[in-house]
Amino acid sequence: MKRLTRNLLLSLAGAGCLAASVQVTAHLNDKEPMQSYRQSYFTLVAMNFGPIGSMVKGEMPWDDARLKLFANDLATLGSMDVSRAFGPGTDKGTTRAKPEIWSNQEDFRAKLEDMQGAVAALQVAAESGDRKAIAEATGVAGKSCKSCHDEYKSKDYLY
Repeated sequence: MKRLTRNLLLSLAGAGCLAASVQVTAHLNDKEPMQSYRQSYFTLVAMNFGPIGSMVKGEMPWDDARLKLFANDLATLGSMDVSRAFGPGTDKGTTRAKPEIWSNQEDFRAKLEDMQGAVAALQVAAESGDRKAIAEATGVAGKSCKSCHDEYKSKDYLY
């Protein structure tokens, strides 16, 4: 019986990894690797932030354990330096990034740092279990993301 349970759990874990890899590699394009990198990165950010926002808004059931997992993964993503995916020459091709990113790198990086701080604070709030603190931290994180979107993300989907 233990073997059956173990095999079932391993199969479910494998299926979960496969499903997640499909989401991440959906953007993979070896002709535009940096564009693919940042699109995959921001997809992962959305896949972790979205459920937190939905829980805070009451659009999905509140689940402390899942919220903490999403917040931890979001903080891990926030610790990555995605700015390297916005190097010279990566403003061409399949992208929703506005050209202003490349002409105003200092401001763009500052906005990324704000997002990193906001998601780290959200992780701390999630660990506390205090719903009010979580809601406030979610709002701050959302505003930090929006400030960059407003300035540097085209409204048009190019892919």
